Amino acid sequence: MHITTVLEARPQFIKAAMVSRALAEHQHPFTETLIHTGQHFDANMSEVFFDELDIPRPDYNLGIGGGSHGQNTGRMLEKIEEVLLDTKPDLVIVYGDTDSTLAGALAAGKQHIPVAHVEAGLRSYNRLMPEELNRLLTDQLSSILFCPTETAVRNLKKEGFPNAVSPGHLQMIENVGDVMYDASLYYSKLADKKSAVLDRHSLGQDEYILATVHRAENTDDPEVLGGIIAALGDAGREKPVVLPLHPRTAARLEEFGIALPDGILVIEPVGYLD
Repeated sequence: MHITTVLEARPQFIKAAMVSRALAEHQHPFTETLIHTGQHFDANMSEVFFDELDIPRPDYNLGIGGGSHGQNTGRMLEKIEEVLLDTKPDLVIVYGDTDSTLAGALAAGKQHIPVAHVEAGLRSYNRLMPEELNRLLTDQLSSILFCPTETAVRNLKKEGFPNAVSPGHLQMIENVGDVMYDASLYYSKLADKKSAVLDRHSLGQDEYILATVHRAENTDDPEVLGGIIAALGDAGREKPVVLPLHPRTAARLEEFGIALPDGILVIEPVGYLD
């Protein structure tokens, strides 16, 4: 069976690595083609990333990025379609809720190739989020809906799933669990051996709070961002709050004149094992 997997963001590669390992170890013979839609080997997708995490390198790098959601999705759809026409897979796997998730599902669906959606059924019920639109549409296009939780299964059933995606062919819903939990179990062993981040920042195991703040909904409103920082400052009185600072968050803190209280330790963004 030939599977083509469509990926864009760094977390998707980590998720897909877990599935790729399982496919390689399965007694049934699978072959897999990896399509990376994003900019090839940017700061988050360097050789170190693939080597450190033992992640398969993509077979195709489409180099699409930097445009609007509509521009990127359209360009991805065109390029993914070209690859699918060339490779003729039996199944296309997409992950999560990025623009590549929707583009991959659309490209496959228009060629009558079954689609499997990993992390199906997740909902924020906020259609102002581009990711929510990607989730909703990808689930509609998918033949196999791999859900991470029972809540995700219930979300789909509330929306009327499973549906018939073609004559005589009904969608399949499976609660398979969270592949990021699988990744945490697998990579935590590597992190124990390779990561020295706690020593670098003089932190003790379980003696700190880790916080990240980067979503536009949390960073782009001064009242919201100020409230989050104030709450982290309160928490920092009990344990140091370690804040790997996202560039967007740093820019907004400066723009809004929000000072970081004592108890928050700002560090550079870290790699996955750290």
